[in-house]
Amino acid sequence: MFSKQEAQQLKKEFWTAFGKSFPRKWLLYDTKIKDMSFKFYADNKKAEVSLDIEMKDEIFRDAYYNKIWSLEDILKDFIGDFTKEEFYTLESGKVISKIWIEKHNVSIFNKNTWQETFEFFVEKMDGFERFYYEYEDFIKDV
Repeated sequence: MFSKQEAQQLKKEFWTAFGKSFPRKWLLYDTKIKDMSFKFYADNKKAEVSLDIEMKDEIFRDAYYNKIWSLEDILKDFIGDFTKEEFYTLESGKVISKIWIEKHNVSIFNKNTWQETFEFFVEKMDGFERFYYEYEDFIKDV
């Protein structure tokens, strides 16, 4: 088990190593749609790449979610099988819509799984981005 400080240092090393291993400008928050972003996540059990739709206005959040959901089979071609949840509750209690893909049995605290995690991040985020750029006009037309 790691102390809080050691865990924090390992997390910092993980994200720094990812940035150095795959130096690239990711789309992430630059979707040009307020409160819709792509995210990387890693903890002690899994890694995740997601599209988070976080609009407070449920009508807009639902509209964007359904636009993307209407392209389900196409998205699957870009990233493989994924999970979706129209009403996903964050730890903070905020409800968002979320589409994500996970890789289990990797850990931010195990350097032996870092490369596998980085490759997962690159493959899946690249797929998400290619999908988004291809269908951006359709998605934005809400």
